[in-house]
Amino acid sequence: MTENLELNRLRWRCRRGMLELDLLLGPFFEAVYLSLDEQVQLSFRRLLEQEDPELLEWFSQKSRSADPELAALVDMILQRVQPPA
Repeated sequence: MTENLELNRLRWRCRRGMLELDLLLGPFFEAVYLSLDEQVQLSFRRLLEQEDPELLEWFSQKSRSADPELAALVDMILQRVQPPA
């Protein structure tokens, strides 16, 4: 039950104030989160602690996180929604 509670909290935290972020974070969480290794799950939780404007900058590729784990996670999320070149 504790695990379900934690998953529900994370699911709720994926809901942001910006539709653009909702469309990236929610589907990624639902489809991929449980299959990630523990370190990447921790990075995802840290990503959810960031402010929306900063996340939008990262996901729109106008800037990059100085944290390599968060930058890699942003890339992973973007790869799920961008068609291969």
